[in-house]
Order: sequence, then C-alpha cells, then structure tokens
Amino acid sequence: MKKAVLMDRDGVVTEDTGYVHKIEDFNLVENAVEGLKLLKGFKLIFITNQSGIGRGYFKFEDFLDYNNRVVQELKKNGIKIEKTYVCPHAPEDNCECRKPKTKMIKDAARDFGIDLGKSFMIGDKKIDVEMGHNAGCKSILVLTGNGMKEKENANADYAARDLIDAAKWIRENDK
Repeated sequence: MKKAVLMDRDGVVTEDTGYVHKIEDFNLVENAVEGLKLLKGFKLIFITNQSGIGRGYFKFEDFLDYNNRVVQELKKNGIKIEKTYVCPHAPEDNCECRKPKTKMIKDAARDFGIDLGKSFMIGDKKIDVEMGHNAGCKSILVLTGNGMKEKENANADYAARDLIDAAKWIRENDK
C-alpha cells in the first residue's frame, strides 16, 4: 500500500479567485512548487469540488483545460500529479462525490492502492479537513486561500502557513 498526499487545488496550489476556470486567471500560490517538491515519495493527487460546472458558470471542458494547465506547469517543475478527482455537482444536487463525503478520496485509494491511514489531506476549507478525517487521513489546513477564514472551525491535525510548512509537518509525522 502506498502513501499519498491528497489535496484540494484552488486556494492550496493555485490562487482561488472564485469559480476558477480561465487559463488567463492561472496563478500558483506562493511556495506551492517548493512545498510540493518536498513531498517526493508520495503520490500527489488533487481532490476538488467544482460546483461552477453544476451551477452552469462554466463547462466541464473549461475545467479540464484549466486543470491541464496546472498539471503541466507543475510537471515543468518536476512535480507529478497522478490524477485529479473532481465533483462537478452543485451543492443542492446531494451527490456522493461532493466533499466532505469520501467518494473521491476512496476512489483514489482504490485506483492507486493507497493506505489512507498513512496518507494526508491538505485543504484550505473545513470540508477538506472533514473529508480527510472521514476517510482516515491526517488532515492539514493551509492558511492560504480560504484557510484563514476557516481556521477556527476546521479542527485540522495541523494548520500550516503554506505548502512548505505543510510538507515539513508531513515529513515529521510520516509514520
């Protein structure tokens, strides 16, 4: 069984300007590349809610184009994102894949042979932390994106300044 770092994308790795889907709006969060480079040896996987698709704000193809840009930019920096799991539904759809439900993270565990008990979830929202805990992972709240607003109620195993801080904590707590 493999260890993984599962992470939200927007607000954690990329700037979250709200319903992010336009390539021209692409910006990496400060220290994201440096932090991800510290996680060599872990499977790196995106787990993301994209309710803008379900709400009709943008098309699934727009999400794919933007996400491919993110993955390619990280690849140029020597970082491999194994796969992106996406929930395209609006909250009111009450689907099984929307965080904090665990379908996406369990699908990733099945697809990649991941031991969730030895893995980590990183996000900038309470729902990311909850999903990680619900699936048996240690959960980290990064204080980038929405993290500062969510800090009080997130109940994370660790609150990290950024991905460098999160990666260092993961290395120290990787058992």
